[in-house]
Amino acid sequence: MTTVPTPPSEEELPTPALQSRSWIPRLVWVVPIAAAVIGISLLVRNWENEGPRITISFLSGEGVQVGKTLVKYRDVTVGHVSAVVLSPDHKTVVVSADLSKDAESLLKADTQFWIVRPRIGVGSVSGLGTLLSGEYIGMKTGPGTLRERQFVGLENPPALAHGPRGRELELHAARAGSLAIGAPVYFRQFQVGRVIDENLLPDGSTRVTVFVEAPYDDFVKPVTRFWNASGIDVRLGADGLNVQTESLAAVLAGGVAFDDGPTEVVPAAAGGTPRDFTLHKNETEAMAPPDGDPHYVRMRFSQALRGLEAGAPVEFVGVNIGSVVAVDLGYEPRDKSFPVVVTAKLYPRRMGDAYEVLTAQGKTESDETLAAFVGTLVNRGLRAQPRSASLLTGKLYIALDFLPASPRASFDASNRPVELPTVNGSFQELEASVSRLVKKVNDLPLEQIVADLHTDLKDLHETLSELHTRALPNAEDTLSALHRTLDSADRTLDGESPLQRGLAETLLESRSTLQAVRELADYLDRHPDALLRGRRPQKLPQRSAAPSSEAKP
Repeated sequence: MTTVPTPPSEEELPTPALQSRSWIPRLVWVVPIAAAVIGISLLVRNWENEGPRITISFLSGEGVQVGKTLVKYRDVTVGHVSAVVLSPDHKTVVVSADLSKDAESLLKADTQFWIVRPRIGVGSVSGLGTLLSGEYIGMKTGPGTLRERQFVGLENPPALAHGPRGRELELHAARAGSLAIGAPVYFRQFQVGRVIDENLLPDGSTRVTVFVEAPYDDFVKPVTRFWNASGIDVRLGADGLNVQTESLAAVLAGGVAFDDGPTEVVPAAAGGTPRDFTLHKNETEAMAPPDGDPHYVRMRFSQALRGLEAGAPVEFVGVNIGSVVAVDLGYEPRDKSFPVVVTAKLYPRRMGDAYEVLTAQGKTESDETLAAFVGTLVNRGLRAQPRSASLLTGKLYIALDFLPASPRASFDASNRPVELPTVNGSFQELEASVSRLVKKVNDLPLEQIVADLHTDLKDLHETLSELHTRALPNAEDTLSALHRTLDSADRTLDGESPLQRGLAETLLESRSTLQAVRELADYLDRHPDALLRGRRPQKLPQRSAAPSSEAKP
């Protein structure tokens, strides 16, 4: 059994001796202290320069990478992506980005973010630089003042950026047509701006935002008219075919053109400001005088109006003053008939001087004034008549014309809308005449005529064949005989032949005989008594005697 040693008591333990030393710093501590100071200063500076962290929600995070995807404002890097996660409902992608401190003032409630990718459109090409540098998040700030850290990203780029000099205008239209962002804006076929944005308003209309660069923005005036210059304008008029377009870019991507309109100042859009204008469909509509408010009229026709459609013109003595709005089928209980009810909208301002008479002496352009004016025209024979616009297409239009020979019609000025008296169109009579003509053509014995014609052609062919086989050889023989006869006659009448010599002598004797007969006729004319007494003897002239030389005095 082993014995456990007993520990010594306190009195038996030795007391330690303490030595005092002075603490002297050494050079080895300088390096960590300097590193700590530098690290603290870097942390402080990083904290001072650290910008805000924002979150952006996108439907897709394609091309976004943590630490590589940058955030740029006007092509200047202002941050980078720090995290990419899915939203709690897994419907969107939440991108966290750390921005620099100087970009904090750009974070407003209306700031927009979008992913810049290569986009190739008909009118513009953008983002091609990202093919080499990679995709990045674009940033565009707005005029708002409220601060925000959470944003919803755009799937498409916002309105294009533009320079500080110029004017931004808003154009209102029912349809934007083929206009695209980046489409050119022309003034007298010279590009002065471009389309920077287009939006669909809650009422279904379109708002197109354009930017006109300085100094060309001075051409935009209160009377300026804008129209859609997209595509090619082809017109067939009295002067022939006219093709007009602004440029090839306008044909492909659309375009907007503007110019000075009528001098009369009319608000471009309801409740608009000098930066709001109406975008017309074409130049003709843009430069037309203002139409004013339309007035609706109704017409009842007792004949079929196949070919009359909504949008067909309504003409007053040949001038377009409106268009057809609707073509409906009515019902008359009295005679159980089904008239065709046509509703049209008219623009009294297109009536020219008649409109001036309508609004003369302070009268307003109201339904009551228009009804009274139309009643005066009806008493003079104004009637609505459907007429054919084209025999090829069969389209119809409504003509308002004076027909004094038409039956008298009743007019109630209290009806709303105003109902115009009508007469049947003459196109049905034309159709009936054409039908009768076609029937007569169908009644012709065409088969018998063709058979007879075939027989006549066959007989003619046989006759020509017989002529070729019989008559032509005989004619050739006759011509040969005639040729031989002419040769014989030529040899007979030759100057060396006896016949020719005898003929010459005979002609000389005949000439002498004729000379003698002429002398006899002349003698009898001078001496007619020679027929009784005979020819008188001719006296010979006596010679005179020569004078003698002795007779000289």
